[in-house]
Amino acid sequence: MQLLFLPPYAPNLNLIERFWKYFKKIVLYNRYFESFADFKAACENFFRHPNQYRGDLRSLLTENFAIVGE
Repeated sequence: MQLLFLPPYAPNLNLIERFWKYFKKIVLYNRYFESFADFKAACENFFRHPNQYRGDLRSLLTENFAIVGE
């Protein structure tokens, strides 16, 4: 195991932050839900069909970033 230094706030280096940003873009942005049930259904639909977003998620959830200072 190797420990990596991360700055105090580095959302672009944290994979879960990238995932949630994409999730909000697909499910929440520019949408109005009449009820909580509609909101819940939209969220569940996203997680039930991950293959629909496979290409985007594969490119977003990589640790393909430059390491400076080595």
